[in-house]
Amino acid sequence: MELLFVVLGGVIVGLLAHFVLPGRDTRGVALAPAMGAAVAAVVWEGLTWLGWPADGGWIWVVSLVAPAVVSAVVCRVTTRSRRAHDDALVARLVG
Repeated sequence: MELLFVVLGGVIVGLLAHFVLPGRDTRGVALAPAMGAAVAAVVWEGLTWLGWPADGGWIWVVSLVAPAVVSAVVCRVTTRSRRAHDDALVARLVG
C-alpha cells in the first residue's frame, strides 16, 4: 500500500514540476509525472530492499525528494534540448 502512495506522490511532484517550471509548451504533459512515478517506485523499492523500514520518515523524504529532483532536471533538459533542436531546424529550413 505504501508503494501506491509513494508513486502517487511522485506523480503529483512531477505534475508540479511540469506546471511550475518554464517551457511547458516544449514537452509533453505526461513526461514529468511519468518520470516522477518511475523514480519514486524505483527509489522506494531500492530502499526497502536495503532494509529501510516503511514506517520510517527518511524513506518517505528520500522517495519524494528524488522524483522532485529528477523531474526538475528532466523538464529543464527537455526544454533546452527541444528549443535547440527547433532553432536548428528553423535555421536549416530558412537558410
